[in-house]
Amino acid sequence: MARNNPYQAYKTNAVTTASPGELTLMLYNGCLKFINLAKKAIEANQIEEKNTNIKKAQNIISELMVTLNMDMAISKNMMALYDYAHRKLIEANIHNDTAMLIEVEELMTEFRDTWKQAIQVNRQQQHTMASGGV
Repeated sequence: MARNNPYQAYKTNAVTTASPGELTLMLYNGCLKFINLAKKAIEANQIEEKNTNIKKAQNIISELMVTLNMDMAISKNMMALYDYAHRKLIEANIHNDTAMLIEVEELMTEFRDTWKQAIQVNRQQQHTMASGGV
């Protein structure tokens, strides 16, 4: 009989209780993690591991694309940038190119950091409103 893994239970609970904004942040962090693992796999000539991690990063970017609200003007720009990152990951996978992975990593880091800042601003505004401030 398998024992319960407390770390896995924590991760599952973190995902199921996260707000949509926090879930998006988790997606960005996951994408960055898999890009980093893919870079290490290329350097170690571990082709299967590289492929697996790049595909995981691609799947996350695909999820980010699907969740865009296309009624907002900025979403069209984000879609183009996500599409660009997705294509760069495919090329990086084909050519074992860490430079392309770094390019996508920089783009995703910028998105993640901006998103994190937006969450913090939103929380501050909610706290101010809840405490009766203006």
